[in-house]
Amino acid sequence: MVTKKLDLRTGKPVWHGRRRIAIDVQNLSGNLDAEVLIIGAGITGAMVAQALAAEGKDIVIVDRRGPGLGSTAASTALVQYEIDLPLTLLGRRIGIDGAQRAWRRSRLAIDSLAGALHSVKCPDVVERDTIYLAGSILDPPALQRECEHRRSIGLETVYLDRKTLRDRFAIRGAAALMSYRNLVIDPRKATAALLMDAVGRGARVFAPVDIVDVKGRARSVTARTSDGRDIRARHLVFATGYELPKQVPQRNHKVVSTWAIATAPQRSNLWQGEPMIWEAANPYLYIRTTSDGRVICGGEDEPFEDDDRRDSLNVRKTRTLERKLARCLPDIDARAVHAWSGSFGHSETGLPTIGEVPGMPNCWAALGYGGNGTTYSRIAAEIIRGALCGRPDVDADLYDFPPS
Repeated sequence: MVTKKLDLRTGKPVWHGRRRIAIDVQNLSGNLDAEVLIIGAGITGAMVAQALAAEGKDIVIVDRRGPGLGSTAASTALVQYEIDLPLTLLGRRIGIDGAQRAWRRSRLAIDSLAGALHSVKCPDVVERDTIYLAGSILDPPALQRECEHRRSIGLETVYLDRKTLRDRFAIRGAAALMSYRNLVIDPRKATAALLMDAVGRGARVFAPVDIVDVKGRARSVTARTSDGRDIRARHLVFATGYELPKQVPQRNHKVVSTWAIATAPQRSNLWQGEPMIWEAANPYLYIRTTSDGRVICGGEDEPFEDDDRRDSLNVRKTRTLERKLARCLPDIDARAVHAWSGSFGHSETGLPTIGEVPGMPNCWAALGYGGNGTTYSRIAAEIIRGALCGRPDVDADLYDFPPS
């Protein structure tokens, strides 16, 4: 296999209780030629495929499972511009200019993604504000400094004290920042809508197809399947999520385990405006609502990827998330009716790596999404689209592979 194979999730994500949108998937019965081959039919592959198909590119998408059946199905889909590493801390890692550009680009990516999902008539896309609670990484004074830094680069942010949190939102916390115009989505529906638009523009989706070898040359790429078929393309994109390609440098990335729960519908108990909630803590808690009034709560991340070890903790982690949810939102019935665990990528800076793979001509990859997976998927689609269409992205250097 050209990518590491992981058991990406266990349990029943809340999205599985909803009707799945069918995608026109074909069986691969012979060799193929395409302008662009995309490996992976999750949210990232769907975004790249839709963006390139809209440019008139001849697209083939393959997946070893099927559309949206990998880590996409386990996503809690809080789609926000705030990067895992706060602006003040990211500036110390990569320099203040790079940090400011990265935060602004994430903000732009949310607007771009909202437009893309609107253009393909994706259901269950809702604009939400975000509350960022004080925690072990940023205490209340540090939150105030973070607020000032964000405002200085045009990101409107409001500081909330303990009393405002309690009186306005019935949230327990020492302090928080409030930001605006993020998104909550159904990740499977978003993936399906983007893929359907790409297929409508001529893209072809094949599954199950397992790619076992990739050879990049000066003018083409050849991918070999497990049953001996060859797919020849001008360019190849690894959109394999957290099953990282073995030939791709991964020095700054690792795969970690995470857990999530969803409650029963309880619209009368929800907090005012239903902003998303997350913490300036490690590990952090994150909370959102769904269109049918459920509360999704996730976190409790652990720095390992072993699926057996991850699954052995499912019961304990579920109980911990229930307790944390009840403590943060006392008016909520925090009992889980859905519980699941999964794997996701993490980077030291909270930034992804997006670019042409060193030593693999014409092969592109996006790695290490962290808590901003869907936001970074949009940025990856824009950077790759620009590169393949002769319009280099002005922020591509922020995400490129580091020098050897």
